[in-house]
Amino acid sequence: MAQSVGEVTANKAALDHAEHRRTDEEQRVERHRLIRSFVLRQGRMSPAQQRAREELYPRYGVAPSRPLDFHTLFGNDAPVVLEIGFGMGETTAAIAAAHPALNFLGVEMHWPGVGALLRRIESQRLANLRVMRHDAVDVVETMIPAASLAGIHVYFPDPWQKKRHHKRRLLKPPLVHALARRLAAGGYLHVATDWQPYAEEILATLTAEPLLVNTCEGFAPRPSWRPLTRFEQRGLDRGHAVFDLLFRRRHPPGHDCVIAGVGEHEGYDAARRWRRLRG
Repeated sequence: MAQSVGEVTANKAALDHAEHRRTDEEQRVERHRLIRSFVLRQGRMSPAQQRAREELYPRYGVAPSRPLDFHTLFGNDAPVVLEIGFGMGETTAAIAAAHPALNFLGVEMHWPGVGALLRRIESQRLANLRVMRHDAVDVVETMIPAASLAGIHVYFPDPWQKKRHHKRRLLKPPLVHALARRLAAGGYLHVATDWQPYAEEILATLTAEPLLVNTCEGFAPRPSWRPLTRFEQRGLDRGHAVFDLLFRRRHPPGHDCVIAGVGEHEGYDAARRWRRLRG
């Protein structure tokens, strides 16, 4: 039986309502995703990196899945630390090697860096490290369950120095809120940058996020778990400053939470506490 004009109009209105019925967070992140924080440069891959892409990514790479199942991915229930934008993977591999009781998921868009880290995983036999080549905003928003991460690392994100490019900066309020929601209570967000104006912007953004609390008054000392890269050391030798920020996910009301000062392996102590809380 043909529908009346009134029924067709009512059905269309219902579909339109369902299409636009999204949470405030989804809408904020969607607007942020329209402006990419990265540019896919056509960097040349070495023959070894290309072989790693072809032979090792099927073994250590992570296919998009909504949501990700960390137990299936790593084969255990150890706490998971997410790293966004790992570059060539030197720091990522060093941290994973130093903390075998934790699992690490590195997300990066550029194939040369992905290939380089895959080679490190293979040569160092890092069973607790996996790699995903995908847009980190999409990974956070659609693939990582809420309250599932023990920690998040964002080291030296592109500062997009020109004013007209500031809109491309990664750590804007919508994504910071999404990151905070993916942290378990007591989990940490650790950011490092060598561009002071961006550092100040990030500090203000993280401070304004109600789900996060700073572990320091302002910037943090470099935690011992974050090794110095050769690039960073050259900058320090030339007098360039590096700014670390270490925030924690607040505990829900009614839960005791003691926020200690920054110290050796503090973030990973938080990860162990998270594992105990999860049972």
